[in-house]
Amino acid sequence: MFDRIAPRYDLLNHVLSCSVDRVWWWRTARRFRHILARPDARVLDICCGTGDMTMALLRRRPGQGAEPVVAADFAPAMLERARKKLAGRAARVMEADALHLPMGDGSLDLITTAFGFRNLANYQAGLVEFFRVLAPGGEVGILDFSEPGGMTGRLYAFYFRRVLPGIGNWLSGDRGAYRYLPESVKRFPRPEAMLAMMRKAGFVDVEWRPYSFGIAGLWRGVKAGKGIA
Repeated sequence: MFDRIAPRYDLLNHVLSCSVDRVWWWRTARRFRHILARPDARVLDICCGTGDMTMALLRRRPGQGAEPVVAADFAPAMLERARKKLAGRAARVMEADALHLPMGDGSLDLITTAFGFRNLANYQAGLVEFFRVLAPGGEVGILDFSEPGGMTGRLYAFYFRRVLPGIGNWLSGDRGAYRYLPESVKRFPRPEAMLAMMRKAGFVDVEWRPYSFGIAGLWRGVKAGKGIA
């Protein structure tokens, strides 16, 4: 499904979010600027799609001599577009499964994932795997959709379940993909449930920051211990 929608994935993201997605990536990268500013920081953007979150991270990296950001996804057609977008930048693109990362224990300082974690087959297993590959003091950032409450939530639910699938189907030519999106958000754990899962995986100082009235948000956690300088 992700390979099928890859040719129009960027266009659809911008149209369906009214380009607010760009702000969400920027805010996520800014939240981890203290790590990204270190030239030796080892950074993974998993479920990178076409590389927009990776691009936001790279804008926070030092200009010279920095470790490349690893952009990884399991959809080859998405990675093909990421390679073109990231060409000539301090990034390395690779195919990888978020539940079985090809990295050693304690080998990363930061893991981000933007609108991809929700698609994992097992959320708890994904968090445990992220915890495994992070070094002590390393951080994880999960940017994804949520379902706000109140009047905002009702308006959002109408748009997300009635309007968005029709626009997505029309622009992408894939009827199933944009029915899947609201269904996947409905299945996704609520913010407090996600925080509990992160604590269970071993993360400390966990937090959720809502973006755009809670339509999206950033879950952050730290692997306890002293960071690697």
